Amino acid sequence: MTEFQNRLFSGVQPTGDLHLGNYLGAVRRFGPLQEQFDCIFCVVDMHAITVWQDPKVLRQKTREVAASYIATGVDPKRSIIFNQSQVMQHAELAWVFNCVARIGWMNRMTQFKDKAGKNRENASLGLYAYPSLMAADILLYRGTHVPVGDDQKQHLELTRDIAGKFNNDFKSEIVEEGFEDGQFFPITEPLISGPAMRIMSLRDGTKKMSKSDPSEMACIALMDDADMIAKKLRKAKTDPEPLPSEIEGLEGRPEARNLVEIYAALSNQTSEQVLQEFGGQGFGAFKPALADLAVEHLSPISSEISRMLAEPDEIDSILRNGAERAGEIAEETMKHVRQIVGFLS
Repeated sequence: MTEFQNRLFSGVQPTGDLHLGNYLGAVRRFGPLQEQFDCIFCVVDMHAITVWQDPKVLRQKTREVAASYIATGVDPKRSIIFNQSQVMQHAELAWVFNCVARIGWMNRMTQFKDKAGKNRENASLGLYAYPSLMAADILLYRGTHVPVGDDQKQHLELTRDIAGKFNNDFKSEIVEEGFEDGQFFPITEPLISGPAMRIMSLRDGTKKMSKSDPSEMACIALMDDADMIAKKLRKAKTDPEPLPSEIEGLEGRPEARNLVEIYAALSNQTSEQVLQEFGGQGFGAFKPALADLAVEHLSPISSEISRMLAEPDEIDSILRNGAERAGEIAEETMKHVRQIVGFLS
């Protein structure tokens, strides 16, 4: 069997502001994952332009995501941090994968339907095909693991399908290239996050927290300062009942469940443990405690992001360095891919 390096890839789009849901669902895990894997963290700016972006804003948001990676514990010396558009092999491999993936596979992608809405005929071709680029992002580095939330599982399944079909379609060429078992790309494994994977809106506990929510009070951004974090949590929608002592008591109470799960995630406890502490108390006691916990946890992150954004040359240097390191790995992969598919070089 081909020995694949234990390598993790993750990408974040530089659109809107990273928020508490992104942090608890994925970003806070990135620092600890450096202990287990060789990590590559990408700001996927090529994905961002599948819908129109203001170029000046896109550059700023790219820096913000990179600063957020670092502020939440990613070490740019230990791991690779870069923006996707600086490594053009992403686009090159995506085209190869466009020719491997099937139209039927793309038609099953629910996220395209969600993002394109009713006006599908006016959506960009990039928006339709971007799961193929996402597969290229991962497999360009022969990534063995990807941290995913619920909404990305389908795209990772597509990545696995593309890797499998490529390995099967070009098996003899892969063997000729020196990979004796005919496995060039790994079948990437998902890393499913733990509790508080889905953080909901602070204004509607039935909707996922989103940076595009029309109410600014619905979403805690990683760049919010201490006063804003506390204000949003104190004003979060709740119901008039006290917190239950048992988890079953949260049934039918989406806002209460959401706040309990946020507290549990920030304090590294289970929801049951939180209810043992606060069961029977009203939100007048619980929300200030949650606000204090969130400020303690998040305000150092927002302060570090602000410090880095005041020195954009530092961020740009980190991204350029990361792109050089990523490019070396990417080119090694593409040298083999070009030979395998029959391109003259």
